[in-house]
Amino acid sequence: MTVYEVGPRDGLQNEAAPVSTADKAAFVNRLSAAGLPAIEVSAFVSPARVPAMADADALFARIDRRPGTRYAALVPNLKGLDRARAAGVTEIAVFAAASETFSRRNINQSIDESLQTYSGVIRAAREAGLKVRAYLSTSFGCPFEGDVPAARVVELIGRLLDLGADEVSVSDTIGVAHPGQVRHVVRDLTAAHGVGRLALHFHDTRGTALANVLAALDFGIATFDASAGGLGGCPYAPGATGNLATEDLLYLLHGLGLDTGVDLEAVCEASLALEPALGHRLPSRYVRARQASRAREAHGRG
Repeated sequence: MTVYEVGPRDGLQNEAAPVSTADKAAFVNRLSAAGLPAIEVSAFVSPARVPAMADADALFARIDRRPGTRYAALVPNLKGLDRARAAGVTEIAVFAAASETFSRRNINQSIDESLQTYSGVIRAAREAGLKVRAYLSTSFGCPFEGDVPAARVVELIGRLLDLGADEVSVSDTIGVAHPGQVRHVVRDLTAAHGVGRLALHFHDTRGTALANVLAALDFGIATFDASAGGLGGCPYAPGATGNLATEDLLYLLHGLGLDTGVDLEAVCEASLALEPALGHRLPSRYVRARQASRAREAHGRG
């Protein structure tokens, strides 16, 4: 199993409190030491649009790159790709959408326009020897259009793979997916594209993320995105829980006897070390249960 860590990018870009570059670097380094095989570190996007990612260049200069861990960055265009390459990034990600309205609201381009842009980005990245990941957001539902047809998701993932993406992360951007829907969509996806280049990205907005992981495991999906501590919210449901917590996912996978190569307790420590900089408690259920258990033990010893 591969746990693809998105906390430093997808998690922190949604946090209200600014986090220093030094704290971000320490967070990434602790996650690396925990054995996570892939970490999305930052995004080379416009600082005006995403201020939390303005230090992407400085952050990549400060992290310790552990052999065996991939360090990725989100890039929206060729300018972002040039910045990423200058920072020594060896893996990039692009971000498309399965609904027209979301695509226009998020990146000010239609789906076709975005894929045309990404065609040049992916081609240039591959020519430079970089690994390329693609996200397909709103694959299970759109905040503006509602239901998204599974056939459209299948088609767009095919187009991203044809453009040269090594892997596509099928994303439940607003946390509306449920196991019945996941079975239907993943069945169609694996029938069309196999399982080797598919990942799933669930949000826990409605408390279904782990149930969705279980449903997807039945189809052989072996890569899941998660965010340490449960960092990040759902921008279209203010105050709601966002990303699936890495600790919660690891607890599930390890309980099923599946090998991830990741030290769950070390991920907890990485999340807790960052918590003071965030100004709020981490939403990860595993982390909170672990804290409560240790508090009871300390009280009993006293």
